[in-house]
This record gives sequence, C-alpha cells and structure tokens, in this order.
Amino acid sequence: MAEKKIITKKSEDFFEKYLNNAAPTGYEWEGQKIWMDYLKPYVDTFITDTYGTAVGVINPDAKYKVVIEGHSDEISWYVNYITDNGLIHVIRNGGSDHLIAPSKWVNIHTKNGIVKGIFGWPAIHTRKGDKEETPKIENITVDVGATTKEEVEKLGVHVGCVITYPDEFQILNKDKYVCRAIDNRAGGFMIAEVARLLHENKVELPFGLYITNSVQEEIGLRGAEMITQTIKPNVAIVTDVCHDTTTPMIKKEVQGHTEIGAGPVISYAPAVQNKLRERIIETAEKKNIPFQRMAASRSTGTDTDAFAYSNGGVASALISLPLRYMHTTVETVHKDDVENVIRLIYETLLTIKEGETFNYFE
Repeated sequence: MAEKKIITKKSEDFFEKYLNNAAPTGYEWEGQKIWMDYLKPYVDTFITDTYGTAVGVINPDAKYKVVIEGHSDEISWYVNYITDNGLIHVIRNGGSDHLIAPSKWVNIHTKNGIVKGIFGWPAIHTRKGDKEETPKIENITVDVGATTKEEVEKLGVHVGCVITYPDEFQILNKDKYVCRAIDNRAGGFMIAEVARLLHENKVELPFGLYITNSVQEEIGLRGAEMITQTIKPNVAIVTDVCHDTTTPMIKKEVQGHTEIGAGPVISYAPAVQNKLRERIIETAEKKNIPFQRMAASRSTGTDTDAFAYSNGGVASALISLPLRYMHTTVETVHKDDVENVIRLIYETLLTIKEGETFNYFE
C-alpha cells in the first residue's frame, strides 16, 4: 500500500509563497513572518532573537528540549562600488556564483523599493575565443539603465544595498520543485510540515520541541550559533541540502554518490552523534523510508556543526535533501524526497524519550 501523501495543496502554496519571497542573509525577517504565519496554528508559542531567527515551540515548559532545524537565508550580492558611468560592481553575501550571473535579471533592494537591474556581459562577437575572459567577481557588473553615478544614486541605490535574483517557483515534470533559495527554504518548509503533522495527528510529545528557522547560515552558521545558546537543547536534528552528484562535471570519487529521488541523505561526520544517527537509520528501516548515506571529512558545513559543539555538546544529526544545481537560480529537488525527509524527522521524533542522553557510556 502506498504511503499517504504528506504535501497538500495548502502546503505547496505556502512553499511557493515562501520561496518566492526574497530573504537574503542579514535580511531574513519578511520570510520569517511568512513562515511563522503558516506555523502559528501548530505551535504553542514563538521565540525570536535580535538577528531574526524564529522558533516555534511545542510544550515550552518542558525541561528536555529537542530542536528540528533549517535555515532561512539565501545567497545574494551587495552593491560594492558604483562607477562614474553608472555600472555597479558587487561583492558576495554568501556563496553567490559569479559564473551564473551574466544575463540574469536582479532586484536591488532599496528604501524606495525594488530597483530592477541586469548583469551585463560583452557580446560574443567582441570576445577573442582563444583566450576569452570568464565571469569573475571583478568583471561582472549590474546595469540599472543609468549613465552616471548620480543617476544610480537618484534611484535609491547605494553601497551596501542587497541584490537578489527574482526567479520564482516552478514544477518540472510534475514532481521536481525548481527555484532559487530551495537551499534552504526547503528546510524551513519541511520542519513546518513536521509540526503540522504532529498537530493534525494529535501527538502528545514528552518533551519540548523547538522548530527552529535560523538566519545567517550562508556566511558561517551564525544564526544557529546564536539561537542554540538561547534554547540550550538536549538534541538537535538539522535538515539542509546536499548535492545530487549524478549531473555532468561532478566527480563521485570526491563528492560521493547521492541523487534526487533516492531518499533523504544521512550524514556521517564527527559532529554527527553516532547513537542519534543510528536511531534515525533504524527508524528509516523500520518505517520503510528510503535513504542514502554520505560522509563529511571534518565538518558537515551545515548548522549541525553549530548545534553539536554548543553548550558543552548537543547530540546532533543531519538529514539532508539531495539537490541539483546548488547556489544557482534553478535549484532542483524531488517532491518524493521532500516528503520522505518530513516523514523521517516526524517518525524519529516519535522514538525520542524524555531524558535520553545518547551518551556512549550509558
């Protein structure tokens, strides 16, 4: 018998609205408001902090605390320098990819609202094929249709304005979600769906559950670093994206083999607490949830690291969503994987007992 579908029309509409909203690193709060509004019926209360991390809490008075976490920010650019003839040089805000910039439309966020711009690039006719330049951070520029620096500034654009791509949510071949910022709005979506399922199934958890949507992951796990000191959790299950390695130019000898449609990806890494990871694997096997494995060398590069090494050590694990074309405007995931990450987090939570330490010596 096929598993009942988790994602509803209402869920998908929320996911689309949440993805389409721009929430670059350091400017996440409008996206957080959309997320909190969706989550509100399913939680008892919220915690927010100075930099914009939002946490929905179930059983806020419980002493034993479990976190499920995603991050809310997306990569972007900053206006860095405006030339005398009105072109804009940029710097990264997170791991923005210079190679995909040429010919992309952009939104420049100003106090006067959105100013439209384009990343220009010299025509093919003007480039020497034998040693032509490739896009680099130094040579890509945004054109807002101005011819002087003063004209740019008159539009409300100044150094420090943040720049995002306007690309919006689409569904490819019925079951692939495509958008910018699936890394990691998908995480926020999936943990919100876990909260919805707990509420709809009238689950009484024996612990406090902290549904955490952290800010500033893209520039060094900073939001998670801050909020974990506030929550002081006992356990953290983090969800982020990882690479589908089946597309061209990716070396499996280096990146391993993971692919969209084959299930959630469970990480092995020093920051991943082994007993908690084995609990997740046992849950997947018991509930017939397909999963994949991946290994990280020193760190996971996700908020798992921030939670694991906080507060004297927090039992932490990572369940990843395989994704194609990370840090582009066409990030692609499989709907089945999204549902199975939700299912795996949900089912794992049902196995956690109040007071569990996951200590190796007990």
